[in-house]
Amino acid sequence: MEQTNESIRSLIKKGNKSSGSAAIGNTGIAIVKGIAFALTGSGSMFATMMHSIADAVNQMFVFTGSVLAEKRPTRRFPDGFGRVINLFCMVAVIVVTIMAYETMHEGFHLLKHPATDSQGYWINVLVLVLSIAADGFVWVKAMNEVLHESRVEAKGLGKFTASLKNVKRAAPPTRLVYYEDLVATSGGLLAMIAILVTAFTNFKLLDGVSSILIAFMMIGVAFRVGYDNMVGLIGVAAPPEIEERVAKIIFDDPWVTDIYQMRILQEGRYYHVEGLIELKRGMTLADADDIKFKVRDKLLADPHISDVTLGILEDNGIRNWVPQLDLQ
Repeated sequence: MEQTNESIRSLIKKGNKSSGSAAIGNTGIAIVKGIAFALTGSGSMFATMMHSIADAVNQMFVFTGSVLAEKRPTRRFPDGFGRVINLFCMVAVIVVTIMAYETMHEGFHLLKHPATDSQGYWINVLVLVLSIAADGFVWVKAMNEVLHESRVEAKGLGKFTASLKNVKRAAPPTRLVYYEDLVATSGGLLAMIAILVTAFTNFKLLDGVSSILIAFMMIGVAFRVGYDNMVGLIGVAAPPEIEERVAKIIFDDPWVTDIYQMRILQEGRYYHVEGLIELKRGMTLADADDIKFKVRDKLLADPHISDVTLGILEDNGIRNWVPQLDLQ
């Protein structure tokens, strides 16, 4: 039993930290927003509250999935559990869609029956300032995680453009946290504008309009994350940059002359490598096997590569390897 508990603890430590910390943070934010909504009845606050609830539920689902995805392959599941995270992310998409519907329904209700009482707006503003700061902090952490997982370096404001460009190369839970907190931060700013405008002007319809806009942003996140994880469940080839990195490790061995063929499949944040490599002529089978295992061990030293299957051929004198980057 002690060994089982230790194993569970080790799996939890390997779980996606961005989604775990974001789930805790968004739970607290949702509670505070719920209190503010109960006191003021603001539609914009209701919309951001629903978004925070969706974020908290999603990110807890995703963190659980990321923990289970770290389980080692078994005899029954020899390919491992990497795609489990995609299943949990699909559940998260359903939660976001339901919350988006409720938010949009409230927005249309406010368009028909605008709130006339703007008292207590300062409570909403204070809560939203704290919320935007918290969501922004989590979003910046997700940016750094995206850059770390995609192995891209950037500083200052360059992190925003670099993370937006490379977010597709990050693990599914990191992508979900990134997208959700991007919408949470921008949605919080939109809600604050709506609250201030309705408090100091007669344009009360903006409360409902902002709720509907936040709902559409949530739907956008649902479609984006849903598509990414549907592709992940089917099985998707690794990005060209990953293929190029794997090829470089293989060609670093002086006995390797060419890659006859290679396939790299992405599952969650891990990659499965299969390939045939060509070696210099005149080698004994024993020496060729030693080279093959040495190359395999170098590939497995990469923490993002979970398994490697390599075959060996004698150099045929024809250049077979053409990187995907050269084909684009």
